Amino acid sequence: MALNRRDFLKSAAAASAASAVGIAVPSNLEASSNEAQKDWRWDKAACRFCGTGCGIMLATKGGKIVAVKGDPAAPVNRGLNCIKGYFNAKIMYGSDRLKQPLLRMNDKGEFDKKGNFKPVSWQRAFDEMEKHAKKALKHGGPESVAVFASGQYTVMEGYAAQKMMKAGFRSNAIDPNARHCMASAVVGFYQTFGIDEPSGCYDDIELTDTVISWGSNMAEMHPILWSRVTDRKLSDPDRVKVVSIQTYTHRTSDIADIEILFSPNTDLALWNYVAREIVMRDKKGGGKEDIIDWDFVNKNMIFAAGPVNIGYGMRRASDKSIKDGKYNAKEMETISKEMEKKVSAKEAPALAPFGYKEGDTMKHTAGTLKHWHISFEDYKKSLEPYTLDYTAKIVKGDPDEDIEEFKKKLQMLAELYIEKGRKVVSFWTMGMNQHTRGTWVNTLSYNVHFMLNKQAVPGSGAFSLTGQPSACGTAREVGTFTHRLPADMMVKNPKHRAIAEKKWMIPAGTINGVGKQHIMKIHRDIEDGLVKFAWVNVCNAYQDSASATHWIKAAREMDNFIVTSDGYPGISAKVSDLVLPSAMIYEKWGAYGNAERRTQHWRQQVLPVGDAMSDTWQWVEFAKRFTVKDLWGEWKPSGPRKKALPSVIEEAKKMGYTEDTTMFDILFNNKIAKSYKLDQNDPIQKGYDNSEGYGDSRNVVGSDGKVFKGYGFFIQKYLFEEYAAFTRGHGHDLAPFDMYHKVRGLKWPVVDGKETQWRFNVKYDPYAAKAAKGTDNTHAFYGKLAKNLLQGNLTGPDKKLGKKALPNKAKIFARPYMDPPEMPDETYDTWLCTGRVLEHWHSGTMTMRVPELFRAVPEALCYMHPKDAKAKGLKQGGLCWVESRRGKVKARVETRGRNRPARGLVFVPWFDEKVFINKVCLDATCPMSKQTDYKKCAVKIYKA
Repeated sequence: MALNRRDFLKSAAAASAASAVGIAVPSNLEASSNEAQKDWRWDKAACRFCGTGCGIMLATKGGKIVAVKGDPAAPVNRGLNCIKGYFNAKIMYGSDRLKQPLLRMNDKGEFDKKGNFKPVSWQRAFDEMEKHAKKALKHGGPESVAVFASGQYTVMEGYAAQKMMKAGFRSNAIDPNARHCMASAVVGFYQTFGIDEPSGCYDDIELTDTVISWGSNMAEMHPILWSRVTDRKLSDPDRVKVVSIQTYTHRTSDIADIEILFSPNTDLALWNYVAREIVMRDKKGGGKEDIIDWDFVNKNMIFAAGPVNIGYGMRRASDKSIKDGKYNAKEMETISKEMEKKVSAKEAPALAPFGYKEGDTMKHTAGTLKHWHISFEDYKKSLEPYTLDYTAKIVKGDPDEDIEEFKKKLQMLAELYIEKGRKVVSFWTMGMNQHTRGTWVNTLSYNVHFMLNKQAVPGSGAFSLTGQPSACGTAREVGTFTHRLPADMMVKNPKHRAIAEKKWMIPAGTINGVGKQHIMKIHRDIEDGLVKFAWVNVCNAYQDSASATHWIKAAREMDNFIVTSDGYPGISAKVSDLVLPSAMIYEKWGAYGNAERRTQHWRQQVLPVGDAMSDTWQWVEFAKRFTVKDLWGEWKPSGPRKKALPSVIEEAKKMGYTEDTTMFDILFNNKIAKSYKLDQNDPIQKGYDNSEGYGDSRNVVGSDGKVFKGYGFFIQKYLFEEYAAFTRGHGHDLAPFDMYHKVRGLKWPVVDGKETQWRFNVKYDPYAAKAAKGTDNTHAFYGKLAKNLLQGNLTGPDKKLGKKALPNKAKIFARPYMDPPEMPDETYDTWLCTGRVLEHWHSGTMTMRVPELFRAVPEALCYMHPKDAKAKGLKQGGLCWVESRRGKVKARVETRGRNRPARGLVFVPWFDEKVFINKVCLDATCPMSKQTDYKKCAVKIYKA
């Protein structure tokens, strides 16, 4: 049979992918594959999508990627890809790919906020950015220049952006979309361990006896990990148990031995019920069993509590936009609870140990991270309300399920955790993180594992999975959050600022010590008129934020300048005043860090399309537009910063800089940077493009109006190595740049060339071994944050008792169930939950442009129970309105799909900009982590 060129290439790619996972290939197909591949270049890379961190192999020919397959040498996925992973190449070649800058202009060629987009040069684009950034600085200082950053930045891009913002602009108004997905996990780690990121690794899956998925649809969100879970289940189906704990039934429940459907927000109560079973049945808790590993707890744990009246992370009554009447009466019904609320009958028993009763007015103080040391007896007291009857009553999420059968499931869940010798892994992602008590529920997970000594040991542990490919590696580790610096350092800590200033070769006192402009605060600051210049990087900030109508209106109608760098014209690009075409994933050198602390690198495989350039290049070029005089003078108090930021110009002069020295020369073009040589004899660089280093054959006309010929040094290696230097010797150690190009990633800390599988465990973690030296401790929780606490009880600290140091210890927290700020009522009678589907990534900006993925799932559906649809006069496939206090969208009804809610809840994914569900969602956040709760708000559903 004759094959045309297209079929020939497809058969070759299919054969190559099949062989990667050990599938036998017919001889004729194998021959065709070999013939097609003879002039292909294969190289390793990391997948562009979720935080699993799969390794892939890319084939290039004639300057284009022609095939993708799973990397059989990658320890994460072992040659497998999910459906999105196989289309990593196609995401780069959509028909509407952005290829040149676009500026809103009038017919005279002038910038006009109400004008239409017209192509401009890179020089004109940077001219406009410079003008409007300087205008913003004049208006409100560094706090008026903001960046919507990303957990999809490469490590180098995120580091360049952070460095220019915090060292250059002296602005901490940079925060990643990882705030939306991982911030509650981060604060949970900090509060519990004193340091960020998981203790375990994916190897736990093959070693465990029990996998419990808490509010996470792993089958669709982390399908490769779920394939490993499935394989483990099938390897020993009688011993290995899978529990799916969800607010609605989905594919993760299909192989579950137990499915527990819970009412939104009551996972807090469910964790506390399991903890109560552990404590009350233990001899020291008044029971008859030896359940708690007291030797482990006494050596490694303390008990802690914090305030409960912390609000819901919404706007405060003092906010300018509230005073200006920008929020209507319906919206204010919910927002008013940010200031105070009445304690409900549902939550009153849980709050009783903390001094509240039903009907009390709880006055809220905006979220605080404060907490204090309490006794075991106080912790036990906090668990007393969570009897089986109370827990089952408030937790049961399916109104049609028998309460006695539900109670049996709760008991079985507790038994799986408690059983001696049974290894247990608890996985979660957005269900526990996107939560108005997200930090609390994260810490509650560790309570259970700690008391049983089932944390930071092979096969057991509470494990926060990551949503984005480098939410860990870039957003968290690099420190692109408003409050952070690299390697767990904080902008508010003078010692940390001094370390960064020395490394960055900038004057002491340059870095702004106030970092409070998190991603929702940036949106609110734009609406309040403080932020006048905002740059969207590697995300879709105007589609991915709840209460979206407010932020889009502020961006389009107020006096500001919004820039979006992207590969495609998504909602954020359409909202913007200037759009910059970004090089996409394999059009640049890069690195990502995944959920198990694995850092992976790849080389530039092809040239960017059109005049697109990497986000690293865009930041470095932007730095050329600003001098010492422009940025390092004195800045008056502004926004969250209540004190003046002093001038450091004279100190800069003492360091050899002048008032006219550019940030480019200080931060990116310095002597150390230039020491990283470009060298085509280097086996890592040989044969590969480097558009930032050399320029390339496209001859892109750059920001100065001249053809860009490259920086003349290996800027990606420089940025990585400078960042990595922060990590070494501090429990985050990264390996050298070159090593990552020889391996399939390494889990940090990498010490003496060896990765670490289980942190804090003396047997596996060199830092733990060092910290525990001279003791018989099996663990050392060596994180240093919040390890000197006041002492007190459940209602508050007692300063008379003084502080207590907690070296090498972790914490078990007393934290109650509380209602979310918005729950179904007579008018808005249904819970709304949002999330993703297997075939699409986030806002669909990339995956909706892949024909195969678009055909598979062309639109976002409203998944609901058939009885709810019938009661509301809706039919399968018909259209309905989904309406909240904030807005409404039209969606197609689905009653028989993969997602199967119980009565009273609907699920609508957010990838489809035509079903713009984030206009409906509430922008309440965990007041401690500032992460938005997309998983629960109240809506009404009716026929469209």
